Amino acid sequence: MAINDLCCLTITEAAAGLRRKEFSPLDLTRACLERIEAVDGKLHSFITVTADVALKQAKQAEQELLSDKDRGPLHGIPIALKDLYATKGIRTTCHSAVLQDWVPDYNATAVTKLADAGTILLGKLGMHEFAFGGPSVDAPFPAVRNPWNTDYIPGGSSSGSAAALAAGFCCGALGSDTGGSIRTPSSHCSVVGIKPTYGRVSRQGVVPLSWSLDHAGPMARTVVQYCCRQLPVTMQRTPHPQMSLFPTFGPD
Repeated sequence: MAINDLCCLTITEAAAGLRRKEFSPLDLTRACLERIEAVDGKLHSFITVTADVALKQAKQAEQELLSDKDRGPLHGIPIALKDLYATKGIRTTCHSAVLQDWVPDYNATAVTKLADAGTILLGKLGMHEFAFGGPSVDAPFPAVRNPWNTDYIPGGSSSGSAAALAAGFCCGALGSDTGGSIRTPSSHCSVVGIKPTYGRVSRQGVVPLSWSLDHAGPMARTVVQYCCRQLPVTMQRTPHPQMSLFPTFGPD
């Protein structure tokens, strides 16, 4: 299957193809990384591309699937994260000079759940600085552009999440929504995202904008992907139930 064909697969199609052995997690991950390298210079959807991490995770997923160790529908699926989700050993910038060199020593709960489900992390995505206002003109990273027309904005604040999905860089992404930050870029980029019920997805390890209004949640290309694949994984109960209802910016 051609690189562009692999990159255009939905989570459902990719999961089915992996289990039919039409391609491997490594094939899928390499296709996404090659497309990011070829196209993202125009879109700036990624702040950090974690190619080495992704290839290592893809090899592990390939070995596990070949050994009939199937972690579920997201096993071997390449994803990316809005850059306000803490990622252990990987910088988390919030698209700001203030945190451009911050490397957390822990993962956000939602990140851990996706990793446990066997997803492959391609990198961290651009956003509005600290998830507030519009595209930043003085940030150390370029503003994200709309993949359908680079003269237009992709909406925000989860701009990189929506643009990366629409451009075929990843199969799924995490965003966050306080006053429209998942819904607006989803509509601008023709992808799917909703504002989940407050506290349904843990915000532990997510850099806050507003403690009482922030909602964490996944984004995808289709409704089926969103409802049947990503959301059920991220909404599983955290080991510390209070972390879902009362946000904590830091490790458990």
